[in-house]
Amino acid sequence: MSPARRFGARAWASTRALLPGRRDYRMLGRTWRGDLIAGITVGIVALPLALGFGVSSGLSAEAGIVTAIVAGILAAVFGGSNVQVSGPTGAMVVVLVPIVATHGAGAVVAVTAIAGIIVVAAGALRLGRAVSFIPWPVIEGFTLGIAVIIFLQQVPLLTSAHTAHAGEHSSNAIIAAVQSVAAADWSYTPWALGAAAVVAAIMLIAPRIHRAIPGSLIGIAVVTALALAISTPLATIGALPASLPAPSFPPLDPALIGQLLLPALTVAALAAIESLLSARVAASLADSGAYDPDRELVGQGIASIGSAMFGGMPATGAIARTAVNVRSGGRSRLAAITHALVLLLVVLVISQPVGAIPLAALAGVLMVTAVRMVHASTVRAILTSTRGDAIAFIVTAVVTVSFDLIVAVIIGVLFAGIIAVRSLSRQTGVRRQPIIGDAIDGDERIAIIAIDGPLFFASADRVFEQVAALTGVSVVVLRMSQLELVDATGARMLADIVQALERRGVTVLIKGVQPLHDGLFRRVGVLDSLRHHNHLFTDLPTAIAHARSHVARELAA
Repeated sequence: MSPARRFGARAWASTRALLPGRRDYRMLGRTWRGDLIAGITVGIVALPLALGFGVSSGLSAEAGIVTAIVAGILAAVFGGSNVQVSGPTGAMVVVLVPIVATHGAGAVVAVTAIAGIIVVAAGALRLGRAVSFIPWPVIEGFTLGIAVIIFLQQVPLLTSAHTAHAGEHSSNAIIAAVQSVAAADWSYTPWALGAAAVVAAIMLIAPRIHRAIPGSLIGIAVVTALALAISTPLATIGALPASLPAPSFPPLDPALIGQLLLPALTVAALAAIESLLSARVAASLADSGAYDPDRELVGQGIASIGSAMFGGMPATGAIARTAVNVRSGGRSRLAAITHALVLLLVVLVISQPVGAIPLAALAGVLMVTAVRMVHASTVRAILTSTRGDAIAFIVTAVVTVSFDLIVAVIIGVLFAGIIAVRSLSRQTGVRRQPIIGDAIDGDERIAIIAIDGPLFFASADRVFEQVAALTGVSVVVLRMSQLELVDATGARMLADIVQALERRGVTVLIKGVQPLHDGLFRRVGVLDSLRHHNHLFTDLPTAIAHARSHVARELAA
């Protein structure tokens, strides 16, 4: 086969791995009953969340449920996980609120499309494994920050019927919550707090009766029925369409792309991170097959593009809904597809009753959801693990709430990386060892220096200072048999040590260079720095004998 044909075959095989196929449904014959039940269950759980996230983002309940339907189906078909359930999420809402405040609700559709294209490109470029570089404390700090923001974002919905719709407060959740409380309509707030409290109570009690009871849906139904039976000032979702809107691709002129590129990059980064984390967790919950992170990115990108065509918002994998899917018996993509079809049925059949749901009831659902995102045992485990991990967790959470989610992840990863590098550098050991056996005259002029552990850029200067500071010696034997990780900086530092000592008239012998380091040492010049090629040894007794011969000649001179 010619090189061109081989390249074409490899390219097609790589592309084919990112596309749907019959292999995606190989378990369907055994799992379809459980998948249907799980899909219906997740659809019931997802309904109030989709409506609530649509409202909280500054868009509409319609945008939330359209996203759950369209993106739910597309991500299930094209994604890389057999059990992932996708749709609007709280983390994405946190990013969308400032975008709506700055660019307007109409810009979200364009941002969604651009972000979808970026995520597809990331998958095609095989960047799916990048999420593995995010440390666990950073992920949990990110989650805690998101939970706090989601909880605070509901405060305006509970303080005034006007602000519930207008979204006139700051894009920062803390400031917006304070502003809404300061301007609260106290003829409205008690009703809203009561409605949210009823929903929260039912959500907390329902699982104690039976874990399969959809507490959020029952709570919303109870509050809606009470609001219809009793004259209340509670603001409602309002009229919903009885069908999906006609698809159309949003106009993307160069000027608009330039304005929205940075927000789109933020949305794309969050969509990729959240989806890959969710898929990774889902793969560990049940034996449903491994997930393909690159294909997952392609699927989530296609889902967001599809959502934009129907006027929806960005979609990501939703860990809460995915976990419900797995616990309910979902094992194939049919479950996620069924969940989206259940939501479509809601739009087609009961959109009018859904429009009567009070916004305060949705706020109650999201507040309880936010509280459930944080596990006290996890927080306690991180805070009591290591000081560095605890600080990374706290810093990520604080930056998430105060500034920006993506900035928080970047700062958290950088901080955790600095802590890890610092900890790793402390494992580098530099010790002077005695000569074993009977001592002879001149042995005090021989220094055996053992360098062990990792030798890299963070520890190189310290090693150089300790070895180069040796005085009163004629020969230095560098033992390297216990050397672990070595980078170019560490290897160059060894060459500098040899050259510095040789310039002072100190003979340097090197013992025990491991085969995995030999190539790097030769390329960087460590071995060329030795005075003679015979100054490289494989065993310590021979190196000591050679050192003694140097000292003997020096003493005899």
